[in-house]
Amino acid sequence: MPFDFQAYGPDVAAILALDGEGQRLMPLTGDQCASAEARDLLKAAGARKLFPQSRAPEAALAGLYLYFSCWTDAHEVAQDVASPEGSYWHAIVHRQEPDDWNSAYWFRQVGAHPIFPALMRAAAAIGIETDSDWDPKSFIELCARARSLPGSDLERQTREVQRVEWQLLFDYCAGG
Repeated sequence: MPFDFQAYGPDVAAILALDGEGQRLMPLTGDQCASAEARDLLKAAGARKLFPQSRAPEAALAGLYLYFSCWTDAHEVAQDVASPEGSYWHAIVHRQEPDDWNSAYWFRQVGAHPIFPALMRAAAAIGIETDSDWDPKSFIELCARARSLPGSDLERQTREVQRVEWQLLFDYCAGG
């Protein structure tokens, strides 16, 4: 699935254009916010203005904060979204913290998410093979291993899978 950053309206497109148009390889470990400008725009606009017709506006907002590595903001929004999508963003936040146990807990709350089949196909195309279904716990463990190998092919591959995961989940939340 090619990611079209303009599909979410001009305000969201302008924010995503601040860093990679949705193509940014986010770090595997939480860091400080990569764009104060994006953070300020997200805070000023809010979820309902940015995503008036979306399936899960607050969850989509958590995803945008996470895209810009605004870890604390993403966590604050995601933990208040009582849905599989809120739990999914919450799980990713903790995977990047890294707090693998907490991430696995939140992925258990997600259950089998509709993006998993597409994520599994994308991961296989990147070179990350899985069993018959996408297993978030295995990916948590793979990210932990990749963090210990900075600059490695494994680190690059896991960051690429993480980007596709972000794109799929963001599209799912921001879509109508």
